[in-house]
Order: sequence, then structure tokens, then C-alpha cells
Amino acid sequence: MTVESALLVLITCPPDAADRLATALVDARLAACVNVLPGLRSVYRWHDAVERADETLLIAKTTAAGYAALEAGVREHHPYELPEIVAVDIAAGLPAYLQWLATSVR
Repeated sequence: MTVESALLVLITCPPDAADRLATALVDARLAACVNVLPGLRSVYRWHDAVERADETLLIAKTTAAGYAALEAGVREHHPYELPEIVAVDIAAGLPAYLQWLATSVR
């Protein structure tokens, strides 16, 4: 696997949905691994009002080829009307880890 085809996908969700969503992504082989980071406070504009929410940040590791399926999986299991799903290219990484990532995602 080349580094250019590995992605980190950042997803915010309500704390009570985080473990279920992370497990669904890994179980379906849409992500090799999902880190669950609780304790996030988001401030954002929604329907022309400033909102605040306690959230959990998920960091999913997937491949560029697997991104569309991961996005569809997040949308299927996520409780928000418009979930935050942002992908970032992995610029470098341990080759053995990147190979494991590639073989762990369908």
C-alpha cells in the first residue's frame, strides 16, 4: 500500500452513539481501526443559530478506495442529519502499519 492511499477520517457524534458507530465501521471492514476520543465540545452555526454540543471525536483509518463505502456507512448509522465526515491524507506512516490498514479494509 502506498501512503497516498491511506486516510484518516474525522467524525464527530453524540457520546451515546460513538461506540456503536465505531464498532459498526470496523465490523463491516469499512475502517481498519477507529479511535474514540470523548470530551469534545463543539460550537457551530446550524439553521442560522449558534449551537453548542458535547460530542465524541472518532478517528477512522481507511483507504482512499474504501472512503465512499465508509462515508455511506457513517451516514447509515449516524444520528445527525448532517454528520461531520472529513478525510485527511496520511502523509507518512510505518509501512507495516499501512499494509495492515490496507488488508483490514474491504
